[in-house]
Amino acid sequence: MVATLRVMLDQLVAPSDPQLAEASLELARALVAAAPAGCEVEAVAPAGGPDDALAGVPGLAGVRRTALPRRELAAALQVGVGTGIGGGMIHAPSLLAPLVRHDRVHDHDQTVVTVWDLRPWESPAELSRPAVAWHRAMLKRAVKHADAVVVPTHSLAERLLEVAPSLGGRVRVIAGASPARFAVPTDEVGRRRALGLPEGFALLAGRALSSENLAVGLAAVAASGVDIPVVVIDADDGQEPQLADLASAAGLPERAVHVRGSLDAADRAAVFAGAVALVAPSRRAAFPWRVVDALRLGVPVIAAASTVHDEVVVDGGVLVKARDAAELTEGLGAALAAGLASTEAAERLGVLAGDRGRAFSWREAADKVWLLHAEL
Repeated sequence: MVATLRVMLDQLVAPSDPQLAEASLELARALVAAAPAGCEVEAVAPAGGPDDALAGVPGLAGVRRTALPRRELAAALQVGVGTGIGGGMIHAPSLLAPLVRHDRVHDHDQTVVTVWDLRPWESPAELSRPAVAWHRAMLKRAVKHADAVVVPTHSLAERLLEVAPSLGGRVRVIAGASPARFAVPTDEVGRRRALGLPEGFALLAGRALSSENLAVGLAAVAASGVDIPVVVIDADDGQEPQLADLASAAGLPERAVHVRGSLDAADRAAVFAGAVALVAPSRRAAFPWRVVDALRLGVPVIAAASTVHDEVVVDGGVLVKARDAAELTEGLGAALAAGLASTEAAERLGVLAGDRGRAFSWREAADKVWLLHAEL
């Protein structure tokens, strides 16, 4: 008898979050590669998507389409109505899953969902009201019906249990990672030129939202006294004027700041290869994907101390403790200046980052997912 793990892959068919789409793809590939003997992986995807959307996950046993397209599917799951997904062993890399009453003991049905980011609970003003309502409703359904809820760090597990204490012992920690083939491309210089980027810059990532703390990050680069350009990636479309205003307020010349949006893995790796350091000023409760990218490629990391960064970075970078924004700006700036004070200092931080980066692996994550479902 074959055991089938059914993975929700809606983000590959109708992507709404580039980071979640990439994570879903990487986890699905790893689950196929790590499938134990007698086990297989099937994709569950919304109706109406292109047939080749899941081509990036070879080895799937099949694809089951739901009765509804992605938007209607999300709305139906929010209220627990029928969607055509059915039962079985279901794993979702997000909260989008059939969270309904099921019998794990007799029918062997089980549903596991994932929470990467607590923005809907900690910074709800940064999201649309429908998005906040959907996430909160789905977490309530998870409290009632999920067999387990996966989070990427222990600190996020603790915070999630403050939001939803009834989850109790059902919260499990399985970290994310950079793409399995994430490496500096051979044409890195050409890719940076095509993106219109200089060489040797301080890198930041995020959107012009208060929880991202980019104002502090930009001010820290200015305070460091190091005369280098700044590149910001993962910005939303149309946010260039806002980020330009933040840079100007920080004292950085407009020509020194380059803003780009979400990049594919190859372009992103090329950007990291041109960076002298990643400055990570955010302290919010979310998995720091770009910090993990920097660690993976051995790029020096200068980060604000937080429960998440402390757990992810450990000794792989410089963690700056601060009581307020002014102190954080000064601390990050001083750490950046010290880290770039000499070639030896920069190389040391790079080695520390690379050593820590090896701790994150999608294959290890997949092994833990299979073990979790076996335990359930």
